[in-house]
Parts: sequence; structure tokens; C-alpha cells
Amino acid sequence: MIQLSAEFNKPVILIVDDQPDNLRVLSSMLMVKGYNVRKAITGKMALATCQKVVPDLILLDIMMPDLSGYEVCESLQSNPLTCQVPVIFLSALDDSTAKVKAFSSGGADYITKPFQTEEVLARIHKQLTIERLQRQLVQKNQELQTLNKELRRSNTELEQFAGVASHDLQSPLQLIMGYADMLRWQYDTLLDEKGEHYLSEISKASQRMNQLIQDLLSYSRVRAGNVELEPIDCEVVLTEALANLQDDINGSGACITHDPLPIVIGDRTQLIQLFQNILSNAIKFRRPQVTPKINISLTFTEQKFAEFRIQDNGIGIAEENYPLVFEIFKRIHPYNQYPGTGIGMSLCKKIIERHGGCIGVDSQLNTGTTFFFTLTLPSQVQP
Repeated sequence: MIQLSAEFNKPVILIVDDQPDNLRVLSSMLMVKGYNVRKAITGKMALATCQKVVPDLILLDIMMPDLSGYEVCESLQSNPLTCQVPVIFLSALDDSTAKVKAFSSGGADYITKPFQTEEVLARIHKQLTIERLQRQLVQKNQELQTLNKELRRSNTELEQFAGVASHDLQSPLQLIMGYADMLRWQYDTLLDEKGEHYLSEISKASQRMNQLIQDLLSYSRVRAGNVELEPIDCEVVLTEALANLQDDINGSGACITHDPLPIVIGDRTQLIQLFQNILSNAIKFRRPQVTPKINISLTFTEQKFAEFRIQDNGIGIAEENYPLVFEIFKRIHPYNQYPGTGIGMSLCKKIIERHGGCIGVDSQLNTGTTFFFTLTLPSQVQP
């Protein structure tokens, strides 16, 4: 049965040398330092030993009667159990050809005989430290991969739940809204002031819930749905987004200007949602008595992306709140001042991620906010 080596506080070192005197000197030197030593006088014996106990390090002679050190090292490298074990060659061969061949066969280091005890111990310590750190790195990477896999699974389940729950909530909510409308139509003259207030609150809460459901559905669809990437004219996208926001634009008197917009690679529906959400926020989060002014500017990067910058003159965002902007359900401002579901910008982030771009924010309080994001250009129009 194959066993792994001992703990790092007592590493197993395999010495392979056909000279008994060398074995004796090296093993005594290493045992004094607390190492667990195993010995082999031939290459075949060394390979057989490694099949029983995988050492932490191997000191390997080159000139041996059955298999050369090069052949032993190559065999170790081809075995998944031993390919990570560092091999230090110990040889009287001092020419560069021998050293190059040793490293080419998989050696980690090379010590020339006659050796100095301090040098051998120092090189062993260095290789064991490297091997330990590599092992820890592999373990941490495996743990990270496991955590990432679990996080992706949890996110997928959450988004699926959000989609299903939102869909299932629509029917009873529509029923509530319908009955509220019926009460207003049929019993309006019978309701006193308090009854009118209650009915108004029911309608407001229902509308808020309906908006939350629609935003949740949009969020889950962006995450789970297929992205139809094709050349999209951003001028057309912006026109449709502005048409959807026409009531808000008229009500606020917002002035929206923009550079000539390019054709990008994207999903038409999602890009309309992207522009609409950012522009809607720019209109909504305006300063009192200040007409919203919004500008969409454009720069091209050397990495074949177009960078869009949507700048407004609104209330701004404190720098410490930047991390909250793209988190789902996170609200920076009270609902009674600025209504919303806290989903819009997290939806924008998902859309940009699905398009292979990046998104960020820059802002100053009482001055304005700039959202910037990148989209891929078709190859034929890259600058």
C-alpha cells in the first residue's frame, strides 16, 4: 500500500547512491538534523521505494550500474505520484553537459562532489521550503475552486429562486391590484377620507411590489438567459431607451446630449435595459431646483473596446458608498426620498459582465455622478 511521507517537521529524504560510504555520510548528516532518511543503492531500488513511500525530497547520484540518475529522474517525472518530488543531483561530474542533462530530465538542483555539508543542508532546506509552499498553494487553489464552485451554485439557485418566486407572485399581486381598482371604481363615493387613504396605500404598495417583481425577473433573465451577441447600433439602442423614459424626461425637463455612438457587439434588449437604468437614475437622483443635464461621451481603447461615460449633474454619491452601488438590494438613499428597488445598477453590472466588459462609478457629492462601462467593438470598426 502506498504511503505518503511524514509531516513537514520530519521530512522523508531518499538518498540514491551506489557507494556505501556516500550513503553512510549523507544519511548520518541528515539524521542528525532530524530528517527521516531512506536509502537505495540502485535506480531500480529507488523507484521501488518511491512506490511504497513517496519521499519529500530525493538526493540522486548520476553514475549507477543499472539505471542512470537521468533515467531515474525521468521515470519519477512521468509518475503522477512522484512528479512533484524535488530531485537534487549529487555527482562528481562537473561539466556543463551533465548539469544541463540533469535539469532537462527534471532535476531541481545540482551539487558537485565532493560536497560541503553546509551547502547540501542549505539546498535541501530551500527545496523543501519551495515544495511545501507549492503544496500549500495547490491546496489553497483547490479550496478556492471549491468555494467558487459553491458560490456559483448558490448564486444560480438564488437567481432561479428569484425568477420562480417573482413569476409565482405576479398572479396574487395582480389580483390585489385588480380588487383595489374595483373598490375605487364601485365604492369611491362611499369611502371616507381614511378609507381613501388606505386604498391609496394599497395601490402604492402594490405598484412597488410589482416593480420589484419585474426587476427581479429582469435580473434572473439576464443571469440565466442566453445572450444574443450581434452587431448593435447604439444610436438605435439609445433612442429606444429615451422613448421608454419620455415621461420622466418631460417631467424633469432633463437635457440629454451625446457623442455619435458606435456599433458594438451586444444583446439589443439588454443594452436598452442598461442605458435605460443608468439614465433613469441620472434623472431620478437630481438636485432640488436643478434641471438634470446628462451627457454620454465615448472613447476608444487599444484593447478593442468602446468606453461609454454617462455623466450627470445630480446629487452625487459619497466615495465610501461606491461598493454598494452595484450590490443587489443595497440602497444608499431612503425610499421615501428616492423610490426604487435597489436592483437597477446590479442588473447593469450583470449585463456588462455578460458582455465581457467592465463597469464603474466616479462621483462627487452635490456635483454629479459618472458611470462608465466598456463594450466590445466589431472587428471591422475597431480603431
